[in-house]
Amino acid sequence: MEKKFVSVVVYLYNDEENIEEFMTSVLPKVEESFEHYEAVFVDDKSDDETVSKIKEVASTNSFGGMISIVKMENYQGLEASMNAGRDIAIGDFVYEFDTCIVNYETDEIKRAYDLLTEGHDIVAVSDSKGSRLASKAFYGIFNSFSKSHTEIGTETFRIVSRRAINRIKSMGDYIPYRKAVYSGCGLNTKRIFYTPIPGKKVRREKQTYERMTLAMDSFIYFTNFLERISMVLSGFFLLSTVGLLIYALVDYIRNRSAIEGWTSLISFISFGFFGIFLLLTILLKYMSTMINLIFKKQNYLVSSVEKVGHEK
Repeated sequence: MEKKFVSVVVYLYNDEENIEEFMTSVLPKVEESFEHYEAVFVDDKSDDETVSKIKEVASTNSFGGMISIVKMENYQGLEASMNAGRDIAIGDFVYEFDTCIVNYETDEIKRAYDLLTEGHDIVAVSDSKGSRLASKAFYGIFNSFSKSHTEIGTETFRIVSRRAINRIKSMGDYIPYRKAVYSGCGLNTKRIFYTPIPGKKVRREKQTYERMTLAMDSFIYFTNFLERISMVLSGFFLLSTVGLLIYALVDYIRNRSAIEGWTSLISFISFGFFGIFLLLTILLKYMSTMINLIFKKQNYLVSSVEKVGHEK
């Protein structure tokens, strides 16, 4: 049994039907592997009886670690809610479960920790069959334009060392996209895969719009995607302007007739678009530099934190 203190932070939204299995399978595995632990359940303003179910399961089982329930003031989304849970966690190592659906063998929990002790600060655990086409497209573009040398992808849970948490906290009070920050914090990271248990799929309720927004924000925060697009468009309009000027010069030399004002008008428009996209490129570069210097301030609201368990 490891003597390290670990925190288990779990995101919940309308998980009344899933939380019992998580508590009765994952927590015993953590308790078996570590001498001291805590579980921090972050309820993102669920509409069902998720919180009541946690209390019920906690009262009928003898868990050895402290169990805390963090209730968000209103629906905050995955990233903000997990920021809140991570800030409350006090463990030497922090497990972050983005879902409480257990579609993996619980031995993966200890496997991730063992890899962490081999010289890594972040170990991410991913479903080998869990990436949808849209996710693959997003991560493909993101990794191609990312400023980090470590690729990211769909993850079920991860374990993070306290050193890594302190490192990313020094970068800003609020983490807009944990995976991207972890991959770019400069510490050793590793991603491993597991074969999912048949018949169990991870569903992400009420997150379609949130994930689309996060995807767009992530391109601005962590990649030079928009800068590259602006530069390509600027180059296109610059070449168009040069091409039209050459065409106008050749037309003048050959005394060919053309619609009066057409060449000058198109040249002006092309040059104007070139200037706009050049300015946009400069602005995006400036914004990305400022974002690299400081992240947004804390951006979540917690309604209450309730203790429903006790240590042995």
